[in-house]
Amino acid sequence: MGDLLINLLASVIAGTAVWLAGFLRRRRKLNRARAFFGLTPGASCLLVASRHASSPREFSVHRRDVAALVELATFVRECGAYADRVGEDQPTGEIGRLTEFCVGGPGGASPRSVTHVRAILRGVTYEAFDEEKRRLSFTVGDTEYVFSQETSYVLLARFWGPVGKRPVFFIGGLTAGSNLAGARYLATHHPQLARAYGADRPFALVLRIIEPAAYGTDFTELVADVTDAAFTSTKSARGA
Repeated sequence: MGDLLINLLASVIAGTAVWLAGFLRRRRKLNRARAFFGLTPGASCLLVASRHASSPREFSVHRRDVAALVELATFVRECGAYADRVGEDQPTGEIGRLTEFCVGGPGGASPRSVTHVRAILRGVTYEAFDEEKRRLSFTVGDTEYVFSQETSYVLLARFWGPVGKRPVFFIGGLTAGSNLAGARYLATHHPQLARAYGADRPFALVLRIIEPAAYGTDFTELVADVTDAAFTSTKSARGA
């Protein structure tokens, strides 16, 4: 009987140690995610999405942008925070008051994205779709990223306003499908991004979506870290 009790006690201690180790790993992972996104338990954050460019309805959002918002809201909820959807023309308050996820490039219908690019992402230029040339692109520094049937691109960036506080995550794709790819990349790769950039360093990354018509967002890859160029204004040199 004594040996049985000792064995049971040893099993309980071992099981408790395994559970505790797993709990601590999950807690550290959660705390790193919260720090990376600037989220705290019970806090709110903002989800800002472009209006559907081809829809006449004021509050219409492209279905793939809706899917991107769902991806973002899911991991926000996992961090114990709450996501508030904000229309592109609705006031969001000063930058940095709440963590913000801004979905949609300025080439679409997002005044909020236009403001972020003009004020902070000064080395980035989005070109409006040219019907004659059938051309859609954005430029970071001296490099242009052009949409084609085989390839699309999205700029994924994190930055802060002048007073710091909470970060803005900018997901500016050339298409709504590119926005979804950027949101899924952020949701999947934020642990690696946290290791690379910590909780307090801005970054700007160009992601490439390969064969989006065939693969959707499944084949998304990192093309370049354009952090230095994205936050350095070259627009005056271009005459912008």
